[in-house]
Amino acid sequence: MRHASINTPLPGPKASDLLERRKKIVPDAVSYGIPTFAREAHGAKVTDVDGNTFIDFAGAIGTINVGHCHPKVKDALHDQVEKYIHTGFNVMMYEPYIALAEKLAELAPGSHDKKVLLQNSGAEAVENAVKIARKYTGRQAIVTFANAFHGRTLMTMSMTSKVKPYKFGFGPFAPEVYKAPFPYAYRRPDNMTEKEYSDFMIDQFKDFLLKEVAPETIAAVVMEPIQGEGGFIVPDKAFVQTVKELCAEHGILFVADEIQTGFARTGAYFASEHFDIVPDLITVSKSLGAGMPISGVIGRKEMMDAANAGELGGTYSGNPLGCRAALAAIDIIEEEKLNDRANEIGQKVKETFHTLSGEVDCIGDIRGIGAMVAVEIVSDLEKKTPAKSLAAQMISTAQQQGLLVLGAGVYGNVIRFLMPLVITDEELDEGLSIIESAVRTVWNTTLVTSNE
Repeated sequence: MRHASINTPLPGPKASDLLERRKKIVPDAVSYGIPTFAREAHGAKVTDVDGNTFIDFAGAIGTINVGHCHPKVKDALHDQVEKYIHTGFNVMMYEPYIALAEKLAELAPGSHDKKVLLQNSGAEAVENAVKIARKYTGRQAIVTFANAFHGRTLMTMSMTSKVKPYKFGFGPFAPEVYKAPFPYAYRRPDNMTEKEYSDFMIDQFKDFLLKEVAPETIAAVVMEPIQGEGGFIVPDKAFVQTVKELCAEHGILFVADEIQTGFARTGAYFASEHFDIVPDLITVSKSLGAGMPISGVIGRKEMMDAANAGELGGTYSGNPLGCRAALAAIDIIEEEKLNDRANEIGQKVKETFHTLSGEVDCIGDIRGIGAMVAVEIVSDLEKKTPAKSLAAQMISTAQQQGLLVLGAGVYGNVIRFLMPLVITDEELDEGLSIIESAVRTVWNTTLVTSNE
């Protein structure tokens, strides 16, 4: 039984009509990954308005770890809608906010006392982490890293590294934001071993604190344990631990941006666990809400209590529907052992591409932890030349064959995998077969073209 089924080349007739309507009313700046529109979605499959069915390897950019429309999430939402939809937690409070905050504090790394602030989006969580850090330390400077992505609001856009499409033409940006170097092991100098490169990057960070910004002025260092939009770049454990140690030494808050890495994606509730660190603050969103907009900041009690009444919050922050969906999602992760499943999925994806790399000469790197896996596409293995157009063609070809998949990376040459962790073995195998075929087809076509 095939799980992907494409009845007509994309976009189909109904999708084409909707694209015309979109063109007239939605700004061109709002991008899309595939030229069609969803009709329904369940588990790891999405059906569009023309009846085409896709296996989902994108997961709404990592927000659907527990799958589309999981019955337990739907039941929780229906139950909540029957009671009340929103009262505003800063007007009349409600129990689901408290229950979710308690659960997040319990799950987060560290045995210290924690408190939790709930918001709507990942960018809001990062914004509030910055506010909390500045309030607690009395300092202003914020340090992020090369290749980082933290959001599209003014502050988070300032913290984001990739210029196009996120920052170009939108300045001036928020002041007192500094970019530190971040390890990218695949692109290390040829004469360095991984250990030498790790030591070099640690020295670079120490130099950064001498040359770019004084430690005593820094409120927080904000790091994605695994960079998401940057291309699923995994830093060396020694680098992460050294940065954390230097933060502690200088009274700087270490903030882990776990918005894409959290809630079983890496085979743990938080990717920080893989690096044996305990962040001071953790930002969460995406798969926390199983598709509902909700986010949060989890932090040390004394830091979270630094702000005064009314200084944190928002009209829809911690909406009851988002809280109930999040509580259901956490239950699903526990009951269905999705942390274990993430490791199984990631291993299968890596094995598939390691085998494929013996057939095509365009797979430069295969990296990731758990089911947060990416493949970097290059046109020359020795020179590691980024092949953005090849990656885009591979993604487009896979989409036309019934696979939802996305790109990433500062060079635009990374194919990333964020499939729901409830995906069946059959769906996973079929999806991998589709992307394998797309990679082979595009690469072989390129070879033929280049030889003509």
